[in-house]
Amino acid sequence: MISSLDGRGACRESRFGGRITLIALAATLVLLAGCGDKKKEASASQTAAKVNKEEITVHQINFVLQQQRGLQPEQTEAAGKQILERLIDQELAVQKAEELKLDRDPRVVQQMEAAKREIIARAYVEKTGEAVSKPTDADIKAYYDAKPALFSARRIYSLQEIVIEAKPEQLPTLREQLGASKSINDFVEFLKANGYRFSGNQAVRPAEQLPLNLLDTFAKLNDGQAVLLPSAAGAQVVLLAGSRSEPVDEARAKPAIEQFLLNDAKRKLVESDIKALRAVAKIEYEGKFAPTPAGAASAAPLAAPVPSPASAPPSAASEGGLSASDISKGLGLK
Repeated sequence: MISSLDGRGACRESRFGGRITLIALAATLVLLAGCGDKKKEASASQTAAKVNKEEITVHQINFVLQQQRGLQPEQTEAAGKQILERLIDQELAVQKAEELKLDRDPRVVQQMEAAKREIIARAYVEKTGEAVSKPTDADIKAYYDAKPALFSARRIYSLQEIVIEAKPEQLPTLREQLGASKSINDFVEFLKANGYRFSGNQAVRPAEQLPLNLLDTFAKLNDGQAVLLPSAAGAQVVLLAGSRSEPVDEARAKPAIEQFLLNDAKRKLVESDIKALRAVAKIEYEGKFAPTPAGAASAAPLAAPVPSPASAPPSAASEGGLSASDISKGLGLK
């Protein structure tokens, strides 16, 4: 009896357990199917459009959106739709170019390789720059104090500019005549009488939009004074017709100065790193670039240009100061 009951009980448990297993298996399959559907839905949700079976994804749109500076949150949706249309046009152009085998054209291949090298080199610059620490408050204050014409004594300049076509040997005469002229009109009459070709222009420029290496020169000018500068055409005369003081305090200047100092430190670190790499690399100049034995010293190669950080100020490195965009945009000045 007991044995018989155990057997039947075991049989029942076996059948019951089998049912549980089948139910669990079925439930698992349903769940897996559901997960598959969710994955398909998630994948589909990332597709913004299909162009002849080729997908344009939301990620592509977002990547382009990230490159748009000054885009407000409320503008994102409309901008995304415009970007999608441009990406559709681009995809159509790519497909047609591939149909014409333009992607195999030697010039196209060369451009693609050049773009690839630029992207990789820029990635190296950005990675190397990560080692730079943010400037301290003391560093920022030191820079602020060293550039009064740009900050504490900042002025807005009303300028009259005259660009003159002249030879280098004519500059001393022009400079002397400018100093002797009672007014800018007298100087203009001199130019006309002596057959100089010139053109004039008027402009209102804040300190940061002047050549930063000449900013101290302009800062010393009084209203009504002029200065003659060498230019690509020959010479440029700049008359300070008037000015007004619009200083920038350290608190407003701090973000722009901090960014400039950080970018400048990154640039110097990358240049130092490249210099070290050149020192240990085997570099051989060939063909017309090979130095001649007699002039090997004079033919020493210039330092290779180094890609600057993407956020670096346009002229900060060369001028040693903040660019117009650093001040006007970074400080919110007009």
